[in-house]
Formats: sequence, C-alpha cells, structure tokens
Amino acid sequence: MPRARRSARRRAPALAACAALLGGPIAAGAAPEGPREAAAGAAPEGPREAAATEPDIHLTLPWLLVQLVPSPELWIGSGEAHFGVRWQVTPLLYSFGMNRKLSPWRAFVVEPLTRHAGSLELFGSPEYIARPGAFGERWIFRGGVRAYFPLLHRGDYLSCSLGGSAIYARERLGASYEAGVYTLFGALGAQVSYTPTAALRSTTITLSIRYF
Repeated sequence: MPRARRSARRRAPALAACAALLGGPIAAGAAPEGPREAAAGAAPEGPREAAATEPDIHLTLPWLLVQLVPSPELWIGSGEAHFGVRWQVTPLLYSFGMNRKLSPWRAFVVEPLTRHAGSLELFGSPEYIARPGAFGERWIFRGGVRAYFPLLHRGDYLSCSLGGSAIYARERLGASYEAGVYTLFGALGAQVSYTPTAALRSTTITLSIRYF
C-alpha cells in the first residue's frame, strides 16, 4: 500500500496538468480545432477582414481614355470578309463568383476577378466594319447579356463566356449569339459571334482586348 500511495502521488501532478489543459476547451464546449485556433491567435481574422474590404471602384479620366482603344475583328458574311473594330461597355454586372461579403454589383468599371470568377453582365458593343457603302451602313450596334465562367485559377488563367444580343445594322434588326475564351486575367481573349438573321447573316471573330 505505501508503494501504491507514492505512485498515486507521483501521477497526481501529471493528471492535474492534463486536466488543466483539457478542462478549458471542454468546459467551454470548444471543438477540437479550438486549441489550434487559440494558438494561432487572431491572425487568421486579418486576411478575411482585408478580403472583405470594398474596393475603391470609380470612373477616372485615364480609365475612360483607354476604353476608347478598340478590339480588332474580322467580319465575314455573304461571300465577303472585312476588318473592323469593336468597343465594349458594361452598364451593369452581377458577380456570383466573388467574396460573399462584398457587393456583387458593378457599373461600367469592373475588376478582372469580379468578372471572370463568374458573372452575368449587360453589355453594349458598337462596331465599325471597313466595308464599301455609306458611312452609316458600316456601323453595327449590339446590346445583350453575357455570362462568364472560370476554367482555371478562378478565371485568372482561363475563363469562357456565352451570350446573346440584339443587333442593329443597315436599318435592320436581328439576333446574335456568341462564345468566347479569355486568358491573362481576362485582358486578352477571342470571341466568335454569329448572326443567323437572313438579311444580316454573318460571323464575326474578335480579338478581345480589355483595359481595366
């Protein structure tokens, strides 16, 4: 018995230390991850709070000027092909792939991640085709809806889009459908648009260059 009592006394401090370590989390109802989070302190909260900060997005003169630089394209229709240029504007965009703590709505100025991580946008797209005819007949106006989907690295490396639009050209109305792929954070891409309307039937291949 004396030996058993001495052994119990030796084990008592160790048991007390274990109880002290385990007692806090157990008494508080903490999950097994609690001690690890406590050891890390409040550091993990910092990045999450920073990521949830609304970006300072607004129109600026330099941004407006670079939007005047068009994207080159090739227009193909009824046995002829002509070069042209296209401008793009986004009056409204809703992003479904960004941080849920941030506002998903953007108007005109849209960050690449917000667009290519997954979004739905309203767009307008005037085009000028260098073909014979009156100056007014060389213009095409499109307005429609386009959806973007990420393919690699949340869309930074590769993304795609599908869309449809109403088209106005040569005093005629029609419908157009399009698909596109993008890389380099969405700055460079290729879009193919097809217009099945008989009077405006054509295919347009655009080298999309976006300046953010």
